[in-house]
Amino acid sequence: METAITAEGLRKRYGDHQALSGIDLSVPAGTILGVLGPNGAGKTTTVRILATLLEPDEGRATVAGYDLAKQPLQVRRNIGLTGQYAAVDERLTGRENIELIGVLLHLGRRAAKARAAELLEQFGLTDAGDRMAKTYSGGMRRRLDLAASLVARPPVLFLDEPTTGLDLTSRLALWGMIREQVDSGTTVLLTTQYLEEADQLADSIVVIDNGRVIADGTPDELKRKVGGERLEVSVADAVDLPAVIRTLAAVSPAVPVVDDETRTVSVPLTGGVATIASAAAGLETLGIEPEDFAVRRSSLDDVFLALTGQTGRAAASDTAGDGKEAGQGPVAAVSNSKQKEKEPA
Repeated sequence: METAITAEGLRKRYGDHQALSGIDLSVPAGTILGVLGPNGAGKTTTVRILATLLEPDEGRATVAGYDLAKQPLQVRRNIGLTGQYAAVDERLTGRENIELIGVLLHLGRRAAKARAAELLEQFGLTDAGDRMAKTYSGGMRRRLDLAASLVARPPVLFLDEPTTGLDLTSRLALWGMIREQVDSGTTVLLTTQYLEEADQLADSIVVIDNGRVIADGTPDELKRKVGGERLEVSVADAVDLPAVIRTLAAVSPAVPVVDDETRTVSVPLTGGVATIASAAAGLETLGIEPEDFAVRRSSLDDVFLALTGQTGRAAASDTAGDGKEAGQGPVAAVSNSKQKEKEPA
């Protein structure tokens, strides 16, 4: 499969802060790469470099087959970018926002109008297309922002935390629209503060911490790295915990993990159904009726915690340092590219 994005040894320093310490990436065409990491890990810096908004201190990269350093103009013509905050002009209507991007991209006014109508329909914004963007809800603004980044039908799309702050219904709608783009052949690099978003959308995931890739693989591969399935038993009364610990220790080679606050004991499910049956029989013999008896697969939250020592929700939003460098959506990307066209390549 053709590779749409490659990065080798990307490094970037801001004063005394080493934002990137040698990032390597490879994203096959027509797939979604999810990029996860704690605050200041380097996610947004990586996106900004790949989108030509920032120059690396070291390393090389290609996007859509073009060398980032030698062919920046060609890279810009083949990418779309949606930053952490919806970059729409509130004084314009939704239709005018998209048409403006089309004009800036030299589509011509007639083609820009036709493309705006097409995107408004695709993103369910036709009825609101002639309303000023300041009247849009948060979810509508994010849809408009994503639509604007697709005006030129870019083969590569960078999405930097595209659903931050959206309610579940709006997030699910945006997920569906992202999948549609990938189904049509677009390659997506997605940073996100929602681990379930990466789990749902990403074909593969990289975890970045301290400017380095510390793990990569499919969601299932990463989950298997932290232990696969676990048997969890919760009891209503803490007095039963010692007996539950002894029971689970007898059916598993691993030391049981105990959460005193939730009165839960868990062990890796190494023996499959036999382990479950033995544990149930042991508890029944002791006369212990569990409050909860369940098999749980490792989640991306478990992966994130095991790899970085932080929970996903607390760690994932780049609101400090790295996040302040967030791209400001397609309008800024177009403005930046127009400015850089005047600079020597």
